[in-house]
Amino acid sequence: VLKWKPALLQSQSVDSKALQERQKQQMARSLPKQKPIAGVKQVIVVASGKGGVGKVFSVCVSVSAVNLALGLMTNDPSKSVGLLDADVYGPSIPRLMNLKGNPELTDNNQMVPLTNYGIPCMSMGFLVEDVAPIVWRGLMVMSAIEKLLRQVDWGLLDYLVVDMPPGTGDVQLSITQNIPIAGAVIVSTPQDIALLDARRGAEMFKKVNVPVLGLVQNMSVFQCPNCNHQTHIFGSDGARQLAETLGVQFLGDVPLHLNIREMSDRGKPVVVSSPDTAVNTELVPACGSEEFSTQKVLRQALFSSFMLRNNRRGNKINRFEPCLCNPG
Repeated sequence: VLKWKPALLQSQSVDSKALQERQKQQMARSLPKQKPIAGVKQVIVVASGKGGVGKVFSVCVSVSAVNLALGLMTNDPSKSVGLLDADVYGPSIPRLMNLKGNPELTDNNQMVPLTNYGIPCMSMGFLVEDVAPIVWRGLMVMSAIEKLLRQVDWGLLDYLVVDMPPGTGDVQLSITQNIPIAGAVIVSTPQDIALLDARRGAEMFKKVNVPVLGLVQNMSVFQCPNCNHQTHIFGSDGARQLAETLGVQFLGDVPLHLNIREMSDRGKPVVVSSPDTAVNTELVPACGSEEFSTQKVLRQALFSSFMLRNNRRGNKINRFEPCLCNPG
C-alpha cells in the first residue's frame, strides 16, 4: 500500500510553483512590448464574449462602440474621439456610421480615416467590397490587425474606441498585448448563456492586465410603444449581478428599442438622430470610483445617449403580466 508522505507533497508543491513562475517569466519574455498608437492618449475597447449581444448597443456587435464614441464627444466637445473597427470578419462600422469609400494614403503610406459626425473611423470594411466575404486564415487576420493599429494616421485623439470582435481569441490577445489599453467595457444581454461568455471575456482582460471599466446590460427591457408596459424578454439584472460578482462597475441598462435598431440600419446613430430622447446626464449617478476617472465619463456618455425618456414614466415593471395591448 502506497502512503503519501507530507514531505514529498511539499516538495511537489514547491516544484509546481517554481515551474509556474518560470513559465510566467518565459511568457513575459515572448510577449511583444506594448507600443502606444501615435497621437492617441487613451484606448477604450468595447467587447462581448458572445456575438449578437449588441456591443454596438443594439442589433449587431458594434452599436455600443459607435454610440459610446459619439457620446464621449457629445459629452465634452473639446475631446477628440476616433473609432476603430477591429472585427475583421464582420466589419459593421461603415454601415453604422454611414461611410463608404477607400481611405486615402499620406506621404508616409499611412491610411487617412474616413470621418462622419465628427468621428474619424477605420475599418476593414473600407478596404474590401461591401458583400465580399473575408475568408482569411489567422496569419492574414493578424497582419490586417497590425495594419489597422499601426498604419492609420489618427492625428491627435483623446480617446480611441475599439470595437472588438466577439470572443476571446487571437485578435483580442494581439490587440491587448500590442497597445496600452486604458480599459474595457463589456456588453452583455441578461440571459445566462450570454453572461457565461461575458465572464470569460472579463477573465481574459484580467489575465492580460486590462482593467474592466464596467458592464453594460443591453436589451434589458422592452417597453410597449402603445401602453408603455415593460417586459424583460431576456431576463433581468443578470449583468448587474455579474458585475457584483466580478467586483466591477455596473454601467447601466440599455433598452430593447425600435428606434435604436432603425437608426443604426440607416447609418444614423441614436446619439445623432434622436438627441431629444436621451435622459439628461444629471440623472445618471456619478461613478463612485475615482481610481479611473474615465468610468464617470463612460457612464455619462453611454446613458446620456441610450436611456430613453419613456423609461422615466415610472410604470411598474412586472415581467409576468401580459402587455395591456394584448387581450390574452
